[in-house]
Amino acid sequence: MTGRYDIMLGGKPIGWMEVQQEGLYYRFCCRCDLTGSVIYKIIADCGGEKRNLGIVVPMGGRFGLNTKVAVKYFQKAEPHFCAVPRHQSLEGKFIPVYPEEPFAYLSKLQNAYLEKRNGQIGVVIR
Repeated sequence: MTGRYDIMLGGKPIGWMEVQQEGLYYRFCCRCDLTGSVIYKIIADCGGEKRNLGIVVPMGGRFGLNTKVAVKYFQKAEPHFCAVPRHQSLEGKFIPVYPEEPFAYLSKLQNAYLEKRNGQIGVVIR
């Protein structure tokens, strides 16, 4: 998985992602050409498994990201990287949460995250 890859936005390359293995972690370092009018996050898609690497921030006239993620979270497949608007969720099912009702999806919370959609608090289960 180590190497240098394009970061795509709308089918066009907007920058690069450099991946290096450091022990039990991958170091992700990227630089992108963005306007700054929209906040973007970088998504790694490796063998169909998607992982949010974080939000790109201004770095030397461009936007960039430097982070580490454990190797165990990535399959041994060719990675693809894309920039998506910060509020665009990864694929998953949105389940509204109501305080007065029992939650039937407790066993699926390991790969879930909390999100607010149209004023409703809920859990997105992948």
